[in-house]
Amino acid sequence: MRSSFDKLISWTGIVVAVVLLFAGGLLVWASSFATQNVHDQLKAQQITMPAAEALTTPAQKAALGQYAGQDLTTGAQAKAYADEYIQVHMDEASGGKTYSQISGEFMAANKTAPDAPATAELGQLRQTLFMGTTLRGMLLNAYAFATLGTIAMWAAIAAFIGSAVLLTLSALGIRHAHKTEGVNAAAPAIERIPVTV
Repeated sequence: MRSSFDKLISWTGIVVAVVLLFAGGLLVWASSFATQNVHDQLKAQQITMPAAEALTTPAQKAALGQYAGQDLTTGAQAKAYADEYIQVHMDEASGGKTYSQISGEFMAANKTAPDAPATAELGQLRQTLFMGTTLRGMLLNAYAFATLGTIAMWAAIAAFIGSAVLLTLSALGIRHAHKTEGVNAAAPAIERIPVTV
């Protein structure tokens, strides 16, 4: 009985280990796909990270200094550029207002004073914020996919380790089952002595 139970558990472990190997392979493929796709799409944009002298705030220097002058090709670079360069310039231009707020102001001004210079300035600022917000959103999407690729790689490593552990434990379980079978086969039968009252 013990031998059969050991075999059942061991073969279940082998099946789970094979599933983990398959899942690990898929996770490696997903990680590779996401990482390569992010790299290719960002490289095609031909964005160069700002030079060190263009970084004006301590936060910019901390986030972007390590990438100064490089081509923007990774998710981490995309996030740093979106948050510490594009967003900073948009906040400076708009006084911290969002595209939606400036757009609302422009539409209201366009109704009351469409030919006023202030309305034209708001229209230019609105266009600048629209382009900045759009580029920032695309860069942050690239960062999100790169992060998913990294998570997939760590999950693949965990799946491969789990598979190795299960295969090892299953092999030990099968070996133990065979030893138990040998002990049971070699054990002498216990003779029953009739009891008389």
